[in-house]
Amino acid sequence: MPQLNLRQFKILVAAGLFLFAAGCLLLIPFPAHKSLIAVRCLGLLLLAIAGLRSGSLTFWIFFALLAGLELGLDSPVFAVQLRILSDIFLRLIKVIVAPLILGTLITGIAGHGDLRKVGRIGWKSLVYFEAVTTIALFLGVAAINLTKAGEGLVISAGTTAAATQAPPKTTPLRWTDFILHIFPENIVQSVADNQILQVAVFAILFAIALTRVPEAQQKPILNFAESLTQVMFRFTNIVMYVAPIGVGAAMAYTVGNMGIAVLVPLGKLLFTAYGALVAFLLFVLLPIAIFARIPLKRFLAAVAEPASIAFATSTSEAALPRAMECMEAFGVPRRIVAFVIPAGYSFNLDGSTLYLALASIFVAQAAGIHMTWPQQLVMVLTLMLTSKGVAGVPRAVLVVLLATSSTFRLPTEPIFVILGVDTLIDMARTSVNVTGNCLASAVIARWENELAVPTAD
Repeated sequence: MPQLNLRQFKILVAAGLFLFAAGCLLLIPFPAHKSLIAVRCLGLLLLAIAGLRSGSLTFWIFFALLAGLELGLDSPVFAVQLRILSDIFLRLIKVIVAPLILGTLITGIAGHGDLRKVGRIGWKSLVYFEAVTTIALFLGVAAINLTKAGEGLVISAGTTAAATQAPPKTTPLRWTDFILHIFPENIVQSVADNQILQVAVFAILFAIALTRVPEAQQKPILNFAESLTQVMFRFTNIVMYVAPIGVGAAMAYTVGNMGIAVLVPLGKLLFTAYGALVAFLLFVLLPIAIFARIPLKRFLAAVAEPASIAFATSTSEAALPRAMECMEAFGVPRRIVAFVIPAGYSFNLDGSTLYLALASIFVAQAAGIHMTWPQQLVMVLTLMLTSKGVAGVPRAVLVVLLATSSTFRLPTEPIFVILGVDTLIDMARTSVNVTGNCLASAVIARWENELAVPTAD
């Protein structure tokens, strides 16, 4: 096939996206019209031709998202069976996370030996995390108060059945539980459970201890840690070759399992969440990036791939190895990447924090309970603490929502209703989590005057 020039590439992409979008939008007035399948497939064919010219992994991940959506719409029974492919991809990614964090943190701290600098990075990161996540909380509250998405929601009898099929009753997440959860009691178990923060704490303490032994004893372990890091980065590159398959299968399973009609009753909540997350990107993260003089074009190119993976898989862990590698290539020193991004998975989950505030007020609205502004402020202050445990606890969003409902005497039934669209909202909030953590590493590097990229695009 003759090589396409840039203009032909753009035309093919634009035409493919237009046909696919038109074929999806026309499903609203013509839900059973089979000709729309041909329109969408033609759009995918044009995108595939353009992808052969591009050769970009990010492009093929995006193409896989659309192809998975199409497969989920056309053949939901078959699409649901593809979950095994996405699970295999997630397993391959998760096996990278703990060794990569161990290797990067040990080499980043012990390799430089400047513990004061590590401490300075630590407190700067925590200040940044707390400021940005607090803004996210208030933005979530403002968004749900503006749209009032929970008002008028009818809790059907089926909700009770849904509640009975929900996970076992959970206890409220206390701050003492979260603090205790930070520290590992068995590093092997922490690695096996992919407890990112516990692995990071062990790696930091291990690296500090390593700086206190003679250089002759340091060198073999440092060499091993450096070799481990490089091997895990190469491991990541190998796994990324199958990323489009895993991403496409994850999207196909999501659409095939839930369908499109399930979004209709909760469409207002869905659009509120997406609107709030987009607003957070535009009015919070973008100004931060401009103020910190982060090269926007290069940053967007660096985060495109990990954010796409996070969006499709709804799993921050799936994007962590690639995010660390991309930000190091962007110009953030390894020791900053190795500290800020793993720490951000517990303290800087901007998208999840925003959603928790939004969902908590939604529960009150759905129950017909009017919360005054002082009450909402107290809820936000409570979430400032409880949301910090999101990363390390299984079914964390459910745990935090149930804890919040218990604290403010709200009914739990609306929580099980919104779980119906939680998967699709999770895709967006996870992508924002990854983008926010990548930006945090760049901001801290700029704060330290160590961002090795030009100041202008």
